[in-house]
Amino acid sequence: MKNQNSTINIQKSIKPQTSRSKGAGVRVVKYSQASSPGWMLNEGAVKDGHGHHPFDLEERTAKFGEAVVRFSKKIPRNPGNSRLINQIVGCGTSIGANYLEASESISGKDFKWSISRCVKEAKETKYFIRMIATAEPSLTQEARDLYRECHELHLIFAAIYRKK
Repeated sequence: MKNQNSTINIQKSIKPQTSRSKGAGVRVVKYSQASSPGWMLNEGAVKDGHGHHPFDLEERTAKFGEAVVRFSKKIPRNPGNSRLINQIVGCGTSIGANYLEASESISGKDFKWSISRCVKEAKETKYFIRMIATAEPSLTQEARDLYRECHELHLIFAAIYRKK
């Protein structure tokens, strides 16, 4: 029997492999310190110092969902508001969830269906923000800010839906 020497390639330096095609790069994930006592996950772009919104829709919809959850905690609980709170948290956070589902879709038809859910959830969220502003006039300004962001998301997803 013959002894075979195995050949092992030892890598002398470890460097991240990047694609040489134009526009491709490595996605770097940075976690920032949370300013509140609870956990806060952040995987991407945030608003810059000039108030511009990030182009990363995953991050933007996640930030919007977080804002909806924080807003819902400020709404006083009573029989009339409880239903509104449940509705706004449900539809406000599902915009991002449906977008994540769309980005992982298998076919064009699946993508279009998931994006249509984003459009519908954004419209529903705008409706419930309006109802909460009516029910709790003290929260009108914060509701207006959320409504404005939700309206922008609605327009973005409606444009994506029309183009696909």
